[in-house]
Amino acid sequence: MIDLLEMHKMFVLRHLKSGDVAADFTMGNGNDTEFLCRTVGAAGHVYAFDIQADAVNSTRARLEGGGFDNFTLIHDSHANLKQYIDRPIKAGMFNLGYLPGHGHHEVTTKRESTLAAVTAAIEMLDSVAVLLVAVYPGHEEGRLEGEMLRAYFSTLSRYKICATEVHIVNSPTSPFFFVLETK
Repeated sequence: MIDLLEMHKMFVLRHLKSGDVAADFTMGNGNDTEFLCRTVGAAGHVYAFDIQADAVNSTRARLEGGGFDNFTLIHDSHANLKQYIDRPIKAGMFNLGYLPGHGHHEVTTKRESTLAAVTAAIEMLDSVAVLLVAVYPGHEEGRLEGEMLRAYFSTLSRYKICATEVHIVNSPTSPFFFVLETK
């Protein structure tokens, strides 16, 4: 069976290398942040966002425990990313939904801030860069986020961005993701 999260990382690795700048727009438990820190190495830098202090604190402990110091953790909405990132990024990752393993399922990403963040992230992409957006349609807000993003991505110029959707066709509530690659 296809592992969508591993496939997600495969697309990032096609674009991101040592010394690059990347962003994890939904830090969560820090898995993607750690992956990005490892990929860009000591010469690169990773910005990571989350609105929940638990996410920031656990990610900081994870990264410092792993010996990383090439990151900036931001306790703020990803919609405000331009206040913190002042240079182009080679890769960005969104894992929408709620913080896994913390039981606070009422705190989820929301369509309004997600659209603002994704739009700003696309503007921050460097040449030959990638943005990945994982969607979790198993809850109502996730389903609506996916529909909204699909509609928005379909309006982007195919001459500037290649927007692809990857999903399991016979499992409508399984996570899926969008890959946006600059041309």
